[in-house]
Amino acid sequence: MKTALLLALASIGLAADLPEWPQFGGPNRNFMVDATGLAPSWPADGPKKLWSRPLGEGYSAIAVDNGTLYTMYRTGENEVAIALDAANGKMRWEYSYPAPFLKGLAMENGAGPHATPLIIGDRVYTVGILAVLHAFDKHSGKLLWTKDLYKDFPGATVMGRGYSCSPLTYKNTIILTLGGHGHAVIALNPENGALVWAANDYANAPSSPVLIKVDGQDQLVTFLDDGDGSQKEGTIAGLDPNNGKLLWTHPHKTSWDLNIALPVWGDDGILLVSSAYGTGSRALQVTKTGVKELWASNRMRVHHSTMVRIGDYVYGSSGDFGPAPMMAVNVKTGDVKWQERVFPKANFIYAGGRFIVVDEDGGISLASFSPEGAKVISRASLLEHNAWTAPSLAGTKLYVRDRKSIVALELGN
Repeated sequence: MKTALLLALASIGLAADLPEWPQFGGPNRNFMVDATGLAPSWPADGPKKLWSRPLGEGYSAIAVDNGTLYTMYRTGENEVAIALDAANGKMRWEYSYPAPFLKGLAMENGAGPHATPLIIGDRVYTVGILAVLHAFDKHSGKLLWTKDLYKDFPGATVMGRGYSCSPLTYKNTIILTLGGHGHAVIALNPENGALVWAANDYANAPSSPVLIKVDGQDQLVTFLDDGDGSQKEGTIAGLDPNNGKLLWTHPHKTSWDLNIALPVWGDDGILLVSSAYGTGSRALQVTKTGVKELWASNRMRVHHSTMVRIGDYVYGSSGDFGPAPMMAVNVKTGDVKWQERVFPKANFIYAGGRFIVVDEDGGISLASFSPEGAKVISRASLLEHNAWTAPSLAGTKLYVRDRKSIVALELGN
């Protein structure tokens, strides 16, 4: 994933300084980042707060680029893309546009935006709940182009809880899932939004695509719905990211088609996917031409939070609406090593050999997960509202948001 990102950035003539957290999931889109200088523990009242400020409604995560933060929020019937000074939280620019709720749009668990901005070179790309994609000059906030995906691709899947796919870059394209006949997945030119390719006949699902490398071959992994969407049969699919050619599919049916969590990839060729409700997880051995299911189990059911793989174990917060214990699952066998209620439902990143955890009740923790169990090193309650957004780390600075505010923390020694 990192190699593909670097190639994409180099292909459009970037400066040497790359964004620290350029997209959903961080530099490698797996919620893991190299980090040094992080403190081994925090004071009793939590890490040092650098600043905090109100934001608007939304769950969009924070992209970080050399002193600037990019995210999205909602106010009234408008969505807003915003750039903030990472040092003090002051606004550098923002762009507001109308995004009224469509009839029947279910926002009982909080309005979006859900997708995370994507930074490529001197541009930042955002997409809101109505699948309107914007390209901005990241420095000035000047709108460069916009594309209404639902309008431009008739028959696209209108997501019942709002469009949520975080865009992905590959070579000189931006890739998004969309759904519909002939354009289940699309790739656009980042310079002008022109269509590079569109492929396949599946309906869309809430998850975002990821890139994996299989025996030297790049593959694009996507959660979709089988057939034309009428069957509502969840599917995990592998595509050629150069042209959208379908390489393989495997069923993964989920209640209400809510495949949300990002799949997890390992260098041993094992792909782990997980969904909440009655579905659970399954591990697939991926090759250049197909997949073989290694196991399936409903023990770990990751809803809309993160999963991280360390060695042979994947760690995730298992559950939908109710208790969501942290679990450790052997990715090769499906055996649950442990299940502990150490946090409410949680998102986390892995940095410097530790897990930085944000739970839905507003707690922020430093923890260690291993096959032997979960150890909470430090914990503090710092957020006031529903926190379903994964944090972002740049150097030793952590940026966290809940549904209505954003906080910057110093995690260094």
